[in-house]
Amino acid sequence: MQSLKDKVLQEGYNLGWGILKVDSFINHQVDPMLMDECGREFARLFAEQKPTRVLTAEISGIAPALMAARHLGIPVVYARKTKPITMPGTVYLTTAPSHTKGVMTDLIVSPEYLCCGERVLIVDDFLASGNTILGLVRLAEAAGAEVVGVGALIEKIFEGGREALAFLNVPIHSLVRIERMDEQGIFLAD
Repeated sequence: MQSLKDKVLQEGYNLGWGILKVDSFINHQVDPMLMDECGREFARLFAEQKPTRVLTAEISGIAPALMAARHLGIPVVYARKTKPITMPGTVYLTTAPSHTKGVMTDLIVSPEYLCCGERVLIVDDFLASGNTILGLVRLAEAAGAEVVGVGALIEKIFEGGREALAFLNVPIHSLVRIERMDEQGIFLAD
């Protein structure tokens, strides 16, 4: 998707250690028009899978997931990192490593909003190692839901996440694919 590619190349910043800073339009400040365009593209790419829920992780996945859900006309559910008192006693819980924080992060979903028989589209900001998305897959499976697709705004090909998700046998679409990042810059795949 050209507009997202342009933003990554113009405003993205390689911090080293495989970390891409996109705070100006995704992770801290959100460009709503760009996220709406991304959501529309996800809806087009995954319409044939007929998802009934979009699932993402708090917090950076919420904007693209919300817009994808809007264009698909379905709810979005996000896995929380902490359990609020409003959540029931029994929840779906897993952990996944946070690449940017360097710690294990809880992913928690209430069974009120992710149920058996749902057709789940997972949407997140990044597909890197695949660990967060695999955590979301575990949550969907615990609920008895079926994962029907995975979408990411940005894929860092060099981290192998797509290969880690291959066993799912579902469509995986990334709107921007980064081949490598180094001191010379950010290099996109064709």
